[in-house]
Amino acid sequence: MANDETSLATRAAWLHFAGGLTQGEVATRLNVQSTKAHRLIARASREGLIRVFIDGAVAECVELEEQLSARYGLKFCQVAPDLDDEPIPFKALASVGARFLRAALERGQDRIIGVGHGRTLAACVDHLPRTPAQSVRFVSLLGGLTRKFAANPFDVIHRLAERTGAEAYVMPVPFFANSAEDRAIIASQRGVRDVLALAREATLLLVGIGTVDQEASLVSSGMIELAELDGIKRAGAAGEVLGAFFDARGRLVETELTARTLALDVAGMKAKKAIAVAGGRRKGAAIRAILESGHLYGLITDERTAKELVGQSPGPSAPAKARKAPHQTG
Repeated sequence: MANDETSLATRAAWLHFAGGLTQGEVATRLNVQSTKAHRLIARASREGLIRVFIDGAVAECVELEEQLSARYGLKFCQVAPDLDDEPIPFKALASVGARFLRAALERGQDRIIGVGHGRTLAACVDHLPRTPAQSVRFVSLLGGLTRKFAANPFDVIHRLAERTGAEAYVMPVPFFANSAEDRAIIASQRGVRDVLALAREATLLLVGIGTVDQEASLVSSGMIELAELDGIKRAGAAGEVLGAFFDARGRLVETELTARTLALDVAGMKAKKAIAVAGGRRKGAAIRAILESGHLYGLITDERTAKELVGQSPGPSAPAKARKAPHQTG
């Protein structure tokens, strides 16, 4: 019973401090009286669950983490409690993603960290407090120039450098070259060649997962045209990571873009700690495709998406029994 109350107190604190809900709104979300919501938040504070981030584990999320790890062979998994009904739960993912990154920087085990780009990773970095990490080098895993902008608006490298004071290496090239021949010429340039070599040395990778639909970030950022993505979808692709496309069974889909991609070779992900930060209503099929591929070491996602990935109903959840032993996530 005590564990159930601690789980509920953690969820109340998460909704209040990370989600920005009032105590009255927390009471409504948890279906408890306002006075109990107040007591739960006070308890979380009293028991040391509230710091810069909420450190307590929510029982339902712990269970989902274990199910996802077992089902997809993950070495690391964190599920963020739901905060709102937004199509992409940036607030929840950013809080957990930033907490993971801060912990990685404080441990100092990974001296070269490779990063992708996209709205979710950008939100994580925006949520990251200033964390000195002069001994770390960040490196872009893929080209960031687009057709619509001079640079990808969701590129995270510069933001990471500002927040950490670390050295950061950008790949100032398009994500996709015009042809395989152009790709070879660009990749052979000394500056680009050096960044790609550094990316191959990274031991920790933070990546996003892209969908294969008209709202895909690859299309909205101008990296590819909708017609190109339609062709990729017809080829059977369901999800994308680092410019590589996979079908629903996790098999690599060779596309017209494959030979033109300027990014870390996706095959190299398996030898590294590749952590994807992804979630949202439209992302389930894409995330599942990448999970099925076996390329991920770990996943950070939201509660609703996690339920979809393990075959549960993604609807609102009630407090569940807490496990006797706390879950440890690498």
